[in-house]
Amino acid sequence: MSEIVKIRGRRVWDSRGRPTVEVDVTLADGSCGRGIAPAGASRGTREAIDLRDAGTKLGGFGVDRAVANVNGEIAAALRGRDALDQAGADRALIELDGTPNKSRLGGNATVAASIAVLHAAAAAEKMPLWQYVAGGQPVTMPLPEIQIFGGGAHAGRRVDLQDFMVMPLGATSFAQALEMTAEVYIAAGSLMKAAGKLSGVADEGGWWPLFDANEEALEMLTRAIEHAGFRPLDDVAISLDIAASEFGSGGQYTLGLEQRRLDTAGMIELLGAWLDAYPIVSIEDPLAEDDEAGLIEFTRRYGARCQVIGDDYLVTSAPRVSHAAAIKAVNSALIKLNQAGTVTETRAALDAARAAGMSTLVSARSGETEDVTITHLAVGWNAGQLKVGSFARSERMAKWNEGLRIEEATGVQYVGRRALPHLA
Repeated sequence: MSEIVKIRGRRVWDSRGRPTVEVDVTLADGSCGRGIAPAGASRGTREAIDLRDAGTKLGGFGVDRAVANVNGEIAAALRGRDALDQAGADRALIELDGTPNKSRLGGNATVAASIAVLHAAAAAEKMPLWQYVAGGQPVTMPLPEIQIFGGGAHAGRRVDLQDFMVMPLGATSFAQALEMTAEVYIAAGSLMKAAGKLSGVADEGGWWPLFDANEEALEMLTRAIEHAGFRPLDDVAISLDIAASEFGSGGQYTLGLEQRRLDTAGMIELLGAWLDAYPIVSIEDPLAEDDEAGLIEFTRRYGARCQVIGDDYLVTSAPRVSHAAAIKAVNSALIKLNQAGTVTETRAALDAARAAGMSTLVSARSGETEDVTITHLAVGWNAGQLKVGSFARSERMAKWNEGLRIEEATGVQYVGRRALPHLA
């Protein structure tokens, strides 16, 4: 009765008002599942590629070809398959596409179809998605990583760094973690407005800053934590997404805001100085994806005191995670569904990180929708951490609110600071 009998793709719209792909899967017993593809602004060169129509219509971002692939080849390949066999369905998608980066069918088409199959299977088993993917294994509510200031590709490059985030380490529940974050978000907006530094919100809902230097954002965020009544580091800590590939390559980094150029050693020294001066516990993509030697050196020097996350460098690829672990290039893996292109490949990357002793974060993208799948995966896969964006805009809040519902309905324990091995 879990046989796939119908697959329907359609064009819907993401949080930037751009087209994206939505897929519905219907099973023989009437169970249904739905998946929607997100889209990133800063992207690793090796991640799955969205299929866009190009041309002038809709700025070239149209998805008519990707939707046609869902309703044509993908529907034909999945129809008749057992939705409970996620690996089989995803293998069919991978083989049908036949490219290393989903460029023929489109990663946006394959990931939406894969997610829809997963939801349909959970519905057939009459389980919430988190419980279905947990497979009876213990789970925890994740530690949130929440953007307060947006930068980089998410805010017109008004500051060079992409995300200035907080992690509510002192919370004892997921609900309390969100409340603490709300207080910091409000405080940050108030302080920025008073200082004349506020210019709306960025792609992921964080405040769009008017800072004169990157470090000014760190100073303001530390002040906001204190202004909200919390102790920096003990109660609320800072997490950064440098997204260094956006402004660096070949071992050279250009900080446009400050009109200065740093080599790898200089970039490592700069970040090390910030680690000494501010309550930072996590740094994502501190060096560019092509600067593997730099990542190894940064992790050697600071990995014992800081979570060093690979995103563009790892692109949710199990082989790349295993390689990075072997050479100690990073100690944490960001997990993004649409970087891999299917649920099975995404889970394989998380499992590879876990086998290597890395921490893991399930993450949203800057172009998001009302789809709450990642919240269920962060819980059901016991990922430990969840990165959704900021504490504003409904495509973000839908995911945070889903976490509240899961916690309330289940009483699942909040992992808190135990998600960060160097702090546990």
